[in-house]
This record gives sequence, C-alpha cells and structure tokens, in this order.
Amino acid sequence: MNDNGPNPYVVNIEELTLANTNFRTAAWTGTYLQMTLMEIAVGGQVGLEVHNDTDQFLRLEQGSAKVVMGPTQDNLDKEWSAEGDWAIFVPAGTWHNIINVGTEPLKIYSIYAPVHHPHGTVHETYEDAVAAEEAEHN
Repeated sequence: MNDNGPNPYVVNIEELTLANTNFRTAAWTGTYLQMTLMEIAVGGQVGLEVHNDTDQFLRLEQGSAKVVMGPTQDNLDKEWSAEGDWAIFVPAGTWHNIINVGTEPLKIYSIYAPVHHPHGTVHETYEDAVAAEEAEHN
C-alpha cells in the first residue's frame, strides 16, 4: 500500500482499513493532515502517547477496545469501551491509549492534524513503531 498524499484521493476508507495488516500504515500524508491505518493484535495496544500539537480523530472499523485518556501519563482518569463504527477524538496534549480487548484484530483509521508521521511510514509491528519513535526522539 502506498502513501497517496499529497495527491487528491478518494477511497472506500472502510475497505482500506479492513485490508491493512500492518500495525501502522500512512495511507495519505498532506501538508497539514494525515491518515494512517492501524491493526492492533488481540491483547495489543496503540501505546500510551501524547501529541502536544496534534488533534487526532480515530475510527474503529472492527473489534472491541478499551480507550483511556487523561492529563498526564500517570493520571488516565477517563475510560470508555468502544467497538466497530465508534469514533474517538483526542485533543492535543491529552495522554491516550487504545487497547484491544476483543477476540479479533482491532482495525482503526486515524486522522492527525498536523501530520505526525513521515510520508510513507509503514510499521509492520508495534515493536517497529516503538523503535521508530525512539529513533526519532534521539
């Protein structure tokens, strides 16, 4: 799958999301906006994170999740259950994590503004994503 940005792009986002088998794939990267696709293994997670300058929208296309958010990584004071067809809105500066609590892979698409990952990013596994984030911050 290629990153189709910043070209104009029209796609069946549900089909695209369900077809993704990577932990994270950048499907469209523009100047100010990005869409990534995610597959979270049973028992896996997106990973606790915060984006200080990035609002984020996520939609679950398949699976069941526990969503946690809060003002600090040690104070995740909000928790929700979510499943396919649910949306998650994460304000900039909010710590958050999405954990797969279901019996099938969690399929998600995420839209960031501004862009958070380099154009063409593909992380096949959670471990690949963690290593890339660590390399980016060192």
